Amino acid sequence: MAQWQLSTWILAARPKTLVASICPVMIATAMAYGSQGHHWPSALAALLGAVLIQIGTNFANDYFDFQKGADTPRRLGPVRVTQAGLISAEEMKRATALVFGLASLIGLYLIWRGGWQVLIVGIASILAGLLYTGGPYPLGYLGLGDFFVFIFFGPVALVGAYYVQALAITTPVVIASLAPGFLITAILVVNNLRDIDEDRQTGKKTLAVRLGRSFTLGEYLFVIGFASLIPVLLYLRSGEHPASLLSVLVIAAAIPAFKTAFTKTDGPSLNRLLAQTGGLLTIYSVLFSLGWLL
Repeated sequence: MAQWQLSTWILAARPKTLVASICPVMIATAMAYGSQGHHWPSALAALLGAVLIQIGTNFANDYFDFQKGADTPRRLGPVRVTQAGLISAEEMKRATALVFGLASLIGLYLIWRGGWQVLIVGIASILAGLLYTGGPYPLGYLGLGDFFVFIFFGPVALVGAYYVQALAITTPVVIASLAPGFLITAILVVNNLRDIDEDRQTGKKTLAVRLGRSFTLGEYLFVIGFASLIPVLLYLRSGEHPASLLSVLVIAAAIPAFKTAFTKTDGPSLNRLLAQTGGLLTIYSVLFSLGWLL
């Protein structure tokens, strides 16, 4: 029974999505190391805090989507444990509070390290995680999810992780933060593309529901294409870290994903596309980080 319960909580945490919180911290740490500003305890704390905030957000989404009736038996994506009856709504609510509480404890160290600015970032990140699907005006239900995912998984996550290490913010770091923001937004775009029909029926007005499938496909092309240009912009600006240009190869790696996006509409294919897009984020982040250090 205990083993079954643990596997259920792991399912609820959505471990395959956690690359979205890991990659911005990876890039930030590589850039901090390259500027002689790295600080390993802060890097580890930032990583743990980011992962916990994402798990807390995943738990909150599971709970609030269930409460609002957005998850139905017709769902094409992975099982949502509250809707499936594997975990009670009350248990999920307590788990959400616990995980955000753990993230806050780790945040105390980062606040001590970086000051009141880190406190504001931490509070904003937790609130965004709760308000994405919670509250009277949930961001994800109003078509604002793409924007907030870009901001919090891009500039906020990467610049914040760099700042607590180097205790400074530089223009290259801000520019670099745009790429993971766009690539993680691409993951959400695929999720919304897959769920467009169910979301329309349940009143979840994502950007895909509001503007349609053609717009969503165009958005997918745009965010991946623009992300691949960020290393070029950085190199043209400074002429430094030329090996980081290897990360531009993500656009070539994205060709099979583009083909799937434009030719497939069934749930299993779009679930594979979701995994492919997460893979693009990983490929980009590893190549950029290694290239920056060479």
